[in-house]
Amino acid sequence: MAKPNKKGPSKTVDIFCAACRAPLFKYRKGGKGALVKCFIERISQDYTEQPCICPKCQQAFARPATIRGTAAYKMIGGKVTFK
Repeated sequence: MAKPNKKGPSKTVDIFCAACRAPLFKYRKGGKGALVKCFIERISQDYTEQPCICPKCQQAFARPATIRGTAAYKMIGGKVTFK
């Protein structure tokens, strides 16, 4: 499988916790679809102290994974929103 494009898209989205609305990431997302995974190399700003844990409500919103040989976070359905 091919690795994801390191540079990625230039458009960023803000990712928030669905429960408490705390900001989690600024992420360079491509496409119009749902947020299923976040490649760690595409995160431009990280507001979390611990990986995959919301800094405000301490709820897990993702799981660490390796996708196409690259480190990523697999989002848990309904735990995050983005705009």
